[in-house]
Amino acid sequence: MAIDPKNVLRLNMPQWQGSDRPDYRIGGRVLAAIAPDPQGPQETVPVPTSTGESRPVEGGITSRHALLEQIAMARAAIKRHAPEAIVTLGGDCHVSLAPFAWLNERYGDDLAILWVDAHPDIMGPEQMSNAHAHVLAMLMDEAASDFTDVVPRKIDPKNILYVGLTETTPYETGFVQKHGITRLSPEELAGSPAKVLEWVRSNGAKKIAVHFDVDVLDPTLYDFLLFNDPSLAPGAFDGVAKGRMLFEEVAGILNAVNAETDIVGLTIAEFTPWNVIDLSRSLRALPLLC
Repeated sequence: MAIDPKNVLRLNMPQWQGSDRPDYRIGGRVLAAIAPDPQGPQETVPVPTSTGESRPVEGGITSRHALLEQIAMARAAIKRHAPEAIVTLGGDCHVSLAPFAWLNERYGDDLAILWVDAHPDIMGPEQMSNAHAHVLAMLMDEAASDFTDVVPRKIDPKNILYVGLTETTPYETGFVQKHGITRLSPEELAGSPAKVLEWVRSNGAKKIAVHFDVDVLDPTLYDFLLFNDPSLAPGAFDGVAKGRMLFEEVAGILNAVNAETDIVGLTIAEFTPWNVIDLSRSLRALPLLC
């Protein structure tokens, strides 16, 4: 059954606190501005700018209180419309928590998750204080309870497929293996949707939610990725897994999946248009703008 565009909620959520990178707020606002106009309802979660002060770490999570407030606002926005599908424009990866939790509650076992990302996002506070690296574990009820409390129905690992996942740490590798989550590297995909479609058919999912972190893309080809931050010294991200996919490959996979089943969720996260971000900083030097 095709999704009626008028029943698709556009959720603009330029959250940066999950990654502790304020530039994601600008990236999220730019993404919302350049995306095709929505045909259905639109909601924007208000996300404050950084004051420049250090952010508190509570219970091992940076900006915990701010994140919980923003999740609550996102949940309220979704409930106001009860949409068939949700497009979420972030912001960091944590923005998928509220919409995916709602979609999983609505569609149950009919829903599968395609996590299109160079990273698995299944850490906890013991591994990293930034909650954007915890979000999928939270959706699986494998993380901090005040976050998992907003997930009425946990996502079953058998309903998750990693698309474009690259190198993982020993902790991440162990977690993925323990939960039996299927992973496909860029090399295994070989630029084709075939293996993703094979998994979708085997899973039997009728609905699909897609988390698309743009860092799954090759940073040597796209300048809007975190790894190309011009303010950092060369080698600043040495040892951090990087994507190796093309945008056209991701689009081809998603369109092939949508031709066989209904994509009911699409998150785009961690877009960082560095030239625009630099201009936004320069604009602060002008009168009347601050």
